[in-house]
Amino acid sequence: MRKFNSEIVIGLEIHSELNCRTKLFCGCPTKGSEEPNSRVCQTCLGHPGSKPVLNKKAVEFALKLGLALDCEISPELIFSRKSYFYPDMAKNYQISQYEIPLGKNGKLKLSDGKQVGITRVHMEEDPASLVHPAGMKESSYVLVDYNRSGNPLVEIVTEPELTSPDEARDFMKQLITILDYLEIFDVNTGIIKADANVSIKESDYTRVEIKNITGFKEIESALNYEVTRQKEEVKHHKQIHQETRAWDSERGITFSLRKKETEEDYGYIIDTDLTAVEITDKWVNEIKKQMPELAQDKVKKFVDKFKIKKDDAEIIAADRQLAEMFEKVSGKVDSNLAAKWLRKELLRVLNYNKKELHEVEINEKHMIDLLRLVESKKITDNVASKILEKLVEKPFDVNEYIK
Repeated sequence: MRKFNSEIVIGLEIHSELNCRTKLFCGCPTKGSEEPNSRVCQTCLGHPGSKPVLNKKAVEFALKLGLALDCEISPELIFSRKSYFYPDMAKNYQISQYEIPLGKNGKLKLSDGKQVGITRVHMEEDPASLVHPAGMKESSYVLVDYNRSGNPLVEIVTEPELTSPDEARDFMKQLITILDYLEIFDVNTGIIKADANVSIKESDYTRVEIKNITGFKEIESALNYEVTRQKEEVKHHKQIHQETRAWDSERGITFSLRKKETEEDYGYIIDTDLTAVEITDKWVNEIKKQMPELAQDKVKKFVDKFKIKKDDAEIIAADRQLAEMFEKVSGKVDSNLAAKWLRKELLRVLNYNKKELHEVEINEKHMIDLLRLVESKKITDNVASKILEKLVEKPFDVNEYIK
């Protein structure tokens, strides 16, 4: 049995939607009509006689993530049936991976340099969306929308090596940056959820699972609440039970769902409708060639090649589009000047306008023209800031404007 010595022990199971046009095992679109139960077919509804057909693009996306997280890649892809009886899965089982995951024994580096182990990365289909009209606890009935059922997901399971809610949030942030760089997740519309296993030293590390925390901002809130709750229970001589709890983001609390089940309770069996898919070295090498330079590689390059401060490099590299703009601008003007303006001024103006870089039309040519004028002292920093504010609203020719 594993020995712990930290005050808090946290492990994450993160489900990220893959940005594919069609579902994992059928041709239904993953996006489109929001009319409930309109993007469905016999396969994603699990009708008798329907057969799943694997989406190759989803496998390639999952492989990219496995490689980016430095995982050992399985030589073959095998799917299993995870049996459970719940309205969000019409066929009473979910197609997932259990015995042999796509990737295992990986790692992800946090912003402070700490490496967190990745137990496994595997693929599975998304269940349906459940709507509780009066909230999960109070509703006397539930509505089911199968539009989401069958969407391709990748699950990332960490080792129990996170020691604070802050580290858990940082992990999510680093992971989303990787997903964005790989272009396998839509940061604007994609769904990313986390189940968190949390325990404290005072309870002899009795593990409590919190289900379905959406987004990396909520993860810190949910974990902070749960750690405080467990400490209070122990303080009042109450026993912490191994259980599954849900996070209510509106009320800011967790509440008990059921006693914790084990993986064995799901009765996994190999899915006989899906044949094993060979993952050849040739295929893996082709995927590697398609992969971009990732954020942590860019940080090192920005510091070594462009000689900018590590803090500046980390903030710029955290946004793929900003990093790409910085490289293009730094080829034409002083890199430290570029770093200062992209990290501070451009982000300040975007934040003021409540915009992301991908939502505005400003590009590297506008920034190069603007910073060349600053560099040659033809305009002051103050004038350049005002021009940048106008550029973010609606781009124009900077040199013509100055004339």
